[in-house]
Amino acid sequence: MRQLFGTIALINMGLLLTGQSHAGVAESLIPHRAVYDLELEDASERSGIESMFGRMVYEFNGSACSGYTVGFRFVTQVDTGNAVRLTDQQTTTYENVEERTFRFITKSYVNQKLDLEVRGSAKAEADGTSVDLTTPRRAKLELDPAQFPTAQMISLIERAKSGERFFQSHLFDGSDEGSKVMLTTSVVGSPRVSTVDEKERTATGDFADMPTWPVTIAYFDETKKEEETPIYRISFKLYENGITRDLVMDYGEFALKGTLSSLETFDGEGC
Repeated sequence: MRQLFGTIALINMGLLLTGQSHAGVAESLIPHRAVYDLELEDASERSGIESMFGRMVYEFNGSACSGYTVGFRFVTQVDTGNAVRLTDQQTTTYENVEERTFRFITKSYVNQKLDLEVRGSAKAEADGTSVDLTTPRRAKLELDPAQFPTAQMISLIERAKSGERFFQSHLFDGSDEGSKVMLTTSVVGSPRVSTVDEKERTATGDFADMPTWPVTIAYFDETKKEEETPIYRISFKLYENGITRDLVMDYGEFALKGTLSSLETFDGEGC
């Protein structure tokens, strides 16, 4: 299974439609900690998955002045009928939008044993993305031009405000051992007040009856030119304050549904 770190970037990209100016966008994002209960929505026979469930925790903090930090944990238990596997991915990132820098640490555990650790930093330049990896190997990479998650979100807002409902961009998020730039394709529906199930209504509280944008974002690996299908896609409902609910993460051979079960908001740092 491909590393799930890309989910962070997808959720960060989910912040892109706040309908504000650049400064207003940063001010409207609410620092928060969201917990999502995960369950298997669909699985093909080829996947070999009989059951799967878990939990995702996403914490967003910071400001345009101090930079943005994201803490992310994704835990799943997979039953293939022959074996049960527990996976636990823990990621921390920091992004300075003004300086166009990005740091990332990801630790992936399988059955409570460390399976992979990735550490590195990156800087976005006009002619490319410079990546400095320290773990699991020391390497300096020069990748195609790309943006980091929060910077990409800000740059896409103007197109969303102008009524664009389909757009593409390139993103570096540190996934795949920090060695790739991904092509992302976003499809955004018109804002609407949609039905909220009882569990998510309890979690979202006063936000429950606010309009949301239905968003679907797909990730493509451009190094595999012959493949036209995305590596994975995520769909969700997006509130203007950056909080998301009603997630569906589709990895092709299986899909997970994420239900917002707990939400805590924090005071912003301001500038």
